[in-house]
Amino acid sequence: MEKISVVIPAFNEEEGIRPVIGSVLGILAGRPGSEVIVVDDGSRDDTAAAAREAGARVIAHGRNRGYGAALKTGIRAARSEIVVITDADGTYPVERIPDLLEALGACDMAVGARTGEVVHIPTARKPGKWMLRMLAEYVTGTRIPDLNSGLRAFRRSFAMQYFPLLPQGFSFTTTITVASFCDGYSTEYIPIDYHVRKGRSKITPASFFSFLGLVLRLSVYFRPMKVFMPAALACLALGLGKLVLDIVVALRLYGSFGSLLSQEVLSVSSLILLLSGLQIALVGTVAEALARRWSPATAPVSDVRRVDEGAAPGAPGSGDPS
Repeated sequence: MEKISVVIPAFNEEEGIRPVIGSVLGILAGRPGSEVIVVDDGSRDDTAAAAREAGARVIAHGRNRGYGAALKTGIRAARSEIVVITDADGTYPVERIPDLLEALGACDMAVGARTGEVVHIPTARKPGKWMLRMLAEYVTGTRIPDLNSGLRAFRRSFAMQYFPLLPQGFSFTTTITVASFCDGYSTEYIPIDYHVRKGRSKITPASFFSFLGLVLRLSVYFRPMKVFMPAALACLALGLGKLVLDIVVALRLYGSFGSLLSQEVLSVSSLILLLSGLQIALVGTVAEALARRWSPATAPVSDVRRVDEGAAPGAPGSGDPS
């Protein structure tokens, strides 16, 4: 069986990391050469020691650099082409990893969607998660059951092509989800449960605004017309509405259409709105052309496999992040 690298980012997760590693090692027992990589992201407790004792390969950051940075470190260090990521807090059912690996045979990324029978997501987070998911679905034009699940499987080369774009913080999973959909890659979602975490959550209410800004930036990067065109249409609609109002007011003042030809009818606000709408539409058109020209990936999974087997470095899927 193909060997697997399981990457687990960890920051002050001494309390829950041992059973997670033990469960993952049990799953990998039938895959010689597989490994569990724990990236200790500057923990102040004994996370690194606990991970080593449990049998993981540990890579330590000298300071806390963020969830995304820890994942990048682990993926770079992975010895296998197939990479699985999960969390150290025991929330994700790692026993579903074999299901993700099976699904990965027919897609570019397999994700555990937290839509199972037992899902413990704090109620206060649900409205924000729903808003972000709706925005991401609008940008990508695709239904997304779980935008930022931390349990997923993909090929190392697939993820590394996005490294210049992937952030250092919690937005890693959101970014790779939106980016892969916009670039036409296929994603298979597997329904999973989501357990109560062990230890304290690192996500704060302020994280919502960070995620929101990220999705908007990604939409401008990948699908700029999804942002620019609504803004352009809104300006044009307001400008035309104001123009009609200007004409109605002028008719009441001057009495006939003929008299409008010799009078100042168009107001400054109407002109600004109309010109702004036109300019935004033109900028959006140029941005869309650039986004299509610079898209970092267009190859389907079958092409990625062929490149992995012997294409020139630098091609999508070759493992060269350039």
